[in-house]
Amino acid sequence: MTGVAKVAGHQSRPRLAAAIFAQIGQTVGGHIKRSAIGVGGCGIQLTCGQASAMVKASAFPCILVCPMNYVLQPWQLAFAILSGWVHQRQQQIIEFQDSMIISLMQSQGKKRLLLTDDQRRLLAVKGKALGRKTLRELTTLVTPDTILRWHRELVAKKWDHSGKRKSAVGRPRIRQVIVDLILRFARENPSWGYDCIQGGLANLGYHICDTTVGNVLKAHGIEPAPDRKRPTTWATFLKAHWDVLAAIDFTTIEVWARGGLVTYYLLFMMELKTRRVHFAGCTPNPNEIWMKQIARNLTDPFDGFLLDKRYVLMDWDGKFCPAFRGLLKDEDAEPLLLPPRSPDLNAFIERFVKSIKSECLSRMIFFGETSLRRAVTAFLEHYHGERNHQGLGNKIIEPDEAVGQDHREIECRERLGGLLRYYHRKAA
Repeated sequence: MTGVAKVAGHQSRPRLAAAIFAQIGQTVGGHIKRSAIGVGGCGIQLTCGQASAMVKASAFPCILVCPMNYVLQPWQLAFAILSGWVHQRQQQIIEFQDSMIISLMQSQGKKRLLLTDDQRRLLAVKGKALGRKTLRELTTLVTPDTILRWHRELVAKKWDHSGKRKSAVGRPRIRQVIVDLILRFARENPSWGYDCIQGGLANLGYHICDTTVGNVLKAHGIEPAPDRKRPTTWATFLKAHWDVLAAIDFTTIEVWARGGLVTYYLLFMMELKTRRVHFAGCTPNPNEIWMKQIARNLTDPFDGFLLDKRYVLMDWDGKFCPAFRGLLKDEDAEPLLLPPRSPDLNAFIERFVKSIKSECLSRMIFFGETSLRRAVTAFLEHYHGERNHQGLGNKIIEPDEAVGQDHREIECRERLGGLLRYYHRKAA
């Protein structure tokens, strides 16, 4: 690069200008050498030789380099050099931030980057100042259109004064207590239509139209009455027949006898409404003769457990032979055979079997049938008169008079050597 650049100045200041250029040359890395600075008759003359060719044009974007003479003030050249240095520094910072953003996006993969409302608001304000064209040239976490959309939403929110209105626009919403009652009536009464639910609400002092009832049910995914009353669930069936429903089931336990371990079959029957349990009997050989005798005992007209019972839930166990079921049916206690592999349909007595085995039978070793019967009898006394039941509101099936009292001394009643304990107030 050839040519001469003249810096105009007063003749009395050549040495000061030369010192300024020399200091600037040392600051930018020695690109402008002291030896290239000469003092002319009417100013300071900077000769652009090989030494000045070391200065990069990108570092001084505000200076147009061309083969001609320039007349510059010293402060103008200093300002140009400083501006070029700041521009180069800012460019390096931008490139570093771009690299960080690219690395972050690559680490996220196809996952969406979730931003808070405050972060979106900040990006919207900053992005609007740059404009769409500039944003497209940058590496951003979101697209320029998204940033501008956030800005439009921010502007719209600024002028949104709907929260300051004294009264809501449109019809008032249905009160939540009415919605809850509509859903309750519909679920507990599958045959009730919109008009019946409307009438039930009117009895409670809530007056709405049947169309509102229909809208509420549709919003919560509940079908109209004709569709709701077709299927009958087991829960609905059981609750509708509590008073006349019983359940029966077997369980087994190993008992030591003279010949070794013998498997005993224990037969229990439950009244579902009260959870009362009856121990029908135990035997190592539950054949048809034994089962028929059990059926006669259960249907005895004086003290049979199945008196006034209409249905008996049972599984497909082969021990419930046709003769046994026939005797029950003859006494108006119809056996209901549950689907195969569905113990949850007979859950109440299945839960009792689990309780007696985990709390009593599995924690003892029995020697002979007598000890087994004694343990079962003790557990049933505890089960009926001392044990709280979650299905009954955590209450006792057959509580005594001392239950619930808060005076007198506390005592502990033990059964089966302390396996079963009951804490109660001392009787008067």
